[in-house]
Amino acid sequence: MGIVKISEDLHEHLRVASNALSRSINAQAEHWMRIGMLAELHPNLDHTEICRMLVRAELEGGLELKRLCGLADSAPVLESAGGARK
Repeated sequence: MGIVKISEDLHEHLRVASNALSRSINAQAEHWMRIGMLAELHPNLDHTEICRMLVRAELEGGLELKRLCGLADSAPVLESAGGARK
């Protein structure tokens, strides 16, 4: 475990979000970091798809980067403007 220094403004946003979502400040920060990491690794996925991927990962044994990368490769993708799924 390490210490991450963040701005006062971001800490205040974390405090508000953590209270609203009944999480600790650390848990809220970890949640945002997971979402951000996965969004950078898989820019083709939207927030809902990333959340589904995290739930699938948890059901299959927990958050593991190698596993999440594999799950994202098999995640449903949106087709053209119609929004139909594969």
